[in-house]
Amino acid sequence: MGSYYVMKEMPDLNGTGERVLYPQFAQIEQITTHQLAESIRGKSTYSEGEIEGLIRMIAQEMVHELAQGHSVKLDGIGTFTPSLALQPGKEREEPDGEHRNARSILVGNVNFRAEKRLVQEVNLHCRPVRAPWKARRSSQRYTEEERLALALHYLEEQPYLSVADYQRLTGLLRTAATEELRRWAKQPDTGIEAAGRGSHRVYVRRKEML
Repeated sequence: MGSYYVMKEMPDLNGTGERVLYPQFAQIEQITTHQLAESIRGKSTYSEGEIEGLIRMIAQEMVHELAQGHSVKLDGIGTFTPSLALQPGKEREEPDGEHRNARSILVGNVNFRAEKRLVQEVNLHCRPVRAPWKARRSSQRYTEEERLALALHYLEEQPYLSVADYQRLTGLLRTAATEELRRWAKQPDTGIEAAGRGSHRVYVRRKEML
């Protein structure tokens, strides 16, 4: 069975400012550890329980190594690398200022880079078929100025605004919501700035605007 794809409108990756169409998988079904173990069992002499147990052991060993600041390479799969971030709402450390309390620093994300061989093999088995439906589009209910006003009003009552919060407020899809918040955080006159990094990134009122 082939996988479905849609053509989704996104900003040009070359930075031209134009919006162009890119192919994107239409539906991503998540395969569980149990399903993987069940599939592997039919191709090996191991039981499902043994396979699941081994996967969990690998995960626990990865936690230990990543927590030590090590990257972990799984041959044929890819490399996992931890990255640090500040707790949401914490101020950045100045080059010549006081040292940051270590308790305000956390692992913001674990980045994964797939091996080229894995990508090549996935590509050999992938047979995408264009979906009979169109990609979802962000709501056009509000103008950009109205969306900014909604965000600022929200931050008058709440300590921070997440991308998911902004999606609910405006009707934008996740990619569009993320891009707009990032752009506003880079513009001092919007009154919004970013706090935290990676999966812990949120948006707060700019301090000089309080």
